Amino acid sequence: MSSKKMEGPSAPTMRRDPYEVLCVSRDSSDQEIKTAYRKLALKYHPDKNASNPEASELFKEVACSYSILSDPEKRRQYDSVGFEGVEDPMDMEIDLSNLGTVNTMFAALFSKLGVPIKTTISANVLEEALNGTVTVRPLPIGTSVSGKVDKQCAHFFGVTISDEQAEAGIVVRVTSTAQSKFKLLYFEQDINGGYGLALQEDSEKTGKVTSAGMYFLHFQVYRMDSTVNALAIAKDPESAFFKRLEGLQPCEVSELKTGTHIFAVYGDNFFKTATYTIEALCAKSYEETTEKLKDIEAQILRKRNELRQFETEYRKALAHFQEVTNRYSEEKQSK
Repeated sequence: MSSKKMEGPSAPTMRRDPYEVLCVSRDSSDQEIKTAYRKLALKYHPDKNASNPEASELFKEVACSYSILSDPEKRRQYDSVGFEGVEDPMDMEIDLSNLGTVNTMFAALFSKLGVPIKTTISANVLEEALNGTVTVRPLPIGTSVSGKVDKQCAHFFGVTISDEQAEAGIVVRVTSTAQSKFKLLYFEQDINGGYGLALQEDSEKTGKVTSAGMYFLHFQVYRMDSTVNALAIAKDPESAFFKRLEGLQPCEVSELKTGTHIFAVYGDNFFKTATYTIEALCAKSYEETTEKLKDIEAQILRKRNELRQFETEYRKALAHFQEVTNRYSEEKQSK
């Protein structure tokens, strides 16, 4: 009995171009890359292809490719010099539901020590959403809901917005005072009546809480990513002063139309349940705060540009100083 050949990327025999693996072009947007990755990851997920080892290898290749193209710095380095410019091309997302107890303990330990462990969403959760068999609870604008979600499970919420609210903009935010790990997910209606994953944000620790947010606004907003600062400083400790604002990164901003939209909180802890509070807010209720936020972000962006310019001028002056110093030393030795 002959096995049916799988469609999509062929089984990897050598490292392939990440753009080719994800079937996207080099000028694809971040969202297009995310969408392509999630479709292929679900297609080749080991849970759905237990008897096909080829699918497992393809799943790893897809995850590895996404880990490069989803990271702005890694993508830039790959576009410049290829795989040689990517420090850790095998960095990939793992599915905790497929790990044994011992491996999960090691992953949890590394995460506790500060090593970033990327995780993917359980195929069971994605498949139930596609089949439309999930329970969706209402989350009215201006309200919040608190709960606990088991690891590798999800709680789904429906946010209904009016024309006025859609025009003003919506923010959906999840926080955890218990510092739980979780993912905030957004699903789009599928033609078959189910829900397909469209957006995903991993929780990040900020102060004494972990949080994640999605912004459906008509203007750009930013967040401070401390890991970007840390990486920039680690690569060049001498430039620490100039890299303090490099972590200010634009959030992914989309727009929502009038109607009901599906969000979910996915438990991403290694062992225990994730405690969370989810809320949906309309930007119209925070117009004064929004204007202040825009002004502050604009000031920070200006300061970052000034720091970059100052660094360029400083390095030129330093190079000139070193040149003069070396010349003086050579002249002194020749006498």
